[in-house]
Amino acid sequence: MRSAVVGQWYRDLAMGVRFTFTGGREGWVRAVLTAFGVGLGVALLLLTAAVPNMLSARDAREEARQDRGIGYLENNTESKPTDRSLLIADTDTEYRYQEIRGRLLEPEGADAPLPPGVAKFPAPGEMVVSPALSELLRSDAGKLLRERLPYKTVGTVGQAGLIGSGDLTYYAGGKGLAERLDGSVVARIDRFGSSTDQPEEEVDPILLLLIVVVFAVLLMPVAVFIATAVRFGGERRDRRLAALRLVGSDSRMTRRIAAGEALAGSVLGLLFGTGFFLIGREVAGSVEVFGVSVFPSDLNPSPGLALLVALAVPAAAVLVTLFALRGVVIEPLGVVRTAKPARRRLWWRLLLPLGGLALLYPMLGQGSENGEFNEYLVTSGVVLLLFGITALLPWAVEAFVARLGSGAVSWQLAVRRLQLSSGSAARMVNGIAVAVAGAIALQMLFAGVEGRFTASTGKDTSRARLELALPQDGSVTAIGEKLRRAKGAATTAALSTSQVAATAKDPEQWLGVTVGDCAALRELARIPSCRDGDVFVVSDPVDPAETNLATAGRTVYFGPSYSGEEPPGAEIAWKLPAGMRKASERADSLLPGASGLMVTPGALPTKTASDFTSTVYVRPDPAVPDALDEVRNAAVAIDPLIRTWEWETTQQAEQFTDIRTGLLVGATAVLVLIGASLLVTQLEQLRERRKLLSALVAFGTRRRTLGLSVLWQTAIPIALGLVLALAVGLTLGAVLLKMTNVRVGVDWASVLSMAGIGAGVVVLVTALSMPPLLRMMRPEGLRTE
Repeated sequence: MRSAVVGQWYRDLAMGVRFTFTGGREGWVRAVLTAFGVGLGVALLLLTAAVPNMLSARDAREEARQDRGIGYLENNTESKPTDRSLLIADTDTEYRYQEIRGRLLEPEGADAPLPPGVAKFPAPGEMVVSPALSELLRSDAGKLLRERLPYKTVGTVGQAGLIGSGDLTYYAGGKGLAERLDGSVVARIDRFGSSTDQPEEEVDPILLLLIVVVFAVLLMPVAVFIATAVRFGGERRDRRLAALRLVGSDSRMTRRIAAGEALAGSVLGLLFGTGFFLIGREVAGSVEVFGVSVFPSDLNPSPGLALLVALAVPAAAVLVTLFALRGVVIEPLGVVRTAKPARRRLWWRLLLPLGGLALLYPMLGQGSENGEFNEYLVTSGVVLLLFGITALLPWAVEAFVARLGSGAVSWQLAVRRLQLSSGSAARMVNGIAVAVAGAIALQMLFAGVEGRFTASTGKDTSRARLELALPQDGSVTAIGEKLRRAKGAATTAALSTSQVAATAKDPEQWLGVTVGDCAALRELARIPSCRDGDVFVVSDPVDPAETNLATAGRTVYFGPSYSGEEPPGAEIAWKLPAGMRKASERADSLLPGASGLMVTPGALPTKTASDFTSTVYVRPDPAVPDALDEVRNAAVAIDPLIRTWEWETTQQAEQFTDIRTGLLVGATAVLVLIGASLLVTQLEQLRERRKLLSALVAFGTRRRTLGLSVLWQTAIPIALGLVLALAVGLTLGAVLLKMTNVRVGVDWASVLSMAGIGAGVVVLVTALSMPPLLRMMRPEGLRTE
């Protein structure tokens, strides 16, 4: 008996598949529209399935090219050259807010390791660059950067040495790096990459929650659009099925044939989606979204996930079709759908969002202190809440339009159409409503937990924007003076810091020393009068006893040594002058917390420069275009090993920033899908009404009236959908914030902007559908076969 049922199902599904491809032009058009809509969703699902492999490939290449902090020789500053040693200097820089990875290479032996992606070492004065950097250097936008990298390009860095296709990287030939070996900026290595397994960094439970919610929110609109696409041409299909009833098929067989048609369209959609994905993968290699770029070869879906997509999409198409036909009576003489449709019931539709809230309720108040969130409950709860929109919206549209009254002709046409087919109108809006609700919830969650992963740097960007760390063998006075004259620099402060000890051997007491000219010291402390040779004492308000060493006539020591230290230290004694004066730290000090001795260069003993760490702080001139890059160029011209950092008032955790960037990239892809799918849905609905539109025009209805009616048919459901999306999105956002133990707050400007973006997409799609609408109003649309 069971085999007979399976055989019957197989024959009916096969007949539906044959009808799809042998049903003439009408069948082909519907199949192609369905395949196109499903294909867009499949392409995005395959892209999502490729994310794990993409991240793994990027991380592997990042680890393979590591040369800072891992792979170093022991005792780097005291290591000796070998046949396998390589001197490498870090010359990272930034250009117009784009990070550029740079290295100077000087091989010391025939077997020195080559960086990944580099075929041979560049000679001094030469460099090999990544394709993206090469393109930037050749463009007009790279004029200032060409001045900063005065090397001849002799090669290209291959994919093995790059994180993504847009990676900006160069390797240049170095000379004399051994004299500047410090184990930090300049190091001696014998390998690239990590030599030991690094412990996995523990991820904050809130960050894991963010990741789970991001994936659920981004993929839900895709599922909704796929479900909508398999129902394209539903009214015409049902009329064709009525003909099958006329020749003897029963109602169950008719539904199975309809499922076969949907199965054929979804399988064709899998082919379309694979093609879209392959095209998109190649395009992805030439674009950069929010600073993220990939190589096409990185976008390889996991076989297991790809198989899941290939099985889930056709299965979902069959189930959606059978579910959609549950309320349609297909008789031999026609389709009974709209004679007296039963009112939609609300109670069971409320069960979906309530069920989602019930799944999320046990995790309220958990925060980061009570372990990880249950990702299965989180995913299920979020999906049920968002899926509840697709169940509630048809009821909301039906209940609203049933109460609408009379108005202009265009309004009456639109209202009557919505009253007859509120389900079709709601299906068109479902995807955008789900996307907006998810975006609102995510915005609330990100805004709520942002403070947890954001810390103040304590830097005042109104005082300085660039911090330039100078090499130890450089003259801070000379370099500071050159940078002061650099184009783009408004003011500079050259400061050096070190420490002095109370004893020459085995010291236990230390005192901070800051050296700079009078103008630079005034950036730190309130100094009444100053000239070269003066010394000032600034007490630490937290620990005033720290400055007990600062007694006139006392001898302190630079570079003290410890017992058994080899080689012995080269202590430099300094007798503190009698004329030291007290000063107080500025409330807006350039370096908050700087205390101890403030010294002008003339007061120091000779040969102490090697004991200082020197930094120049620059405030750029706002009147100079690209002032920051002009200063960077001046610094590199002085010494390529000068390191530069731009000040920021706050700093975010890297993992949080990566998740937010991933969300923006994914949201961009989903937004493109939303626009394309909506356009296909709108065109499909207009195609189904082509004869009706032509008949109305033939009877004298103005085209302008019909155009306005289409606009009203779109505006009413989208308004209801956005109101519902606001309610669900705010509810989900509040629950997620409660789960993370964060105070619930709503940034209404951001929330309304999310709704505005959704409405804007619909308005754009409606505008694009106007030209096809005008063509469908021609009298030729009344022709039939």
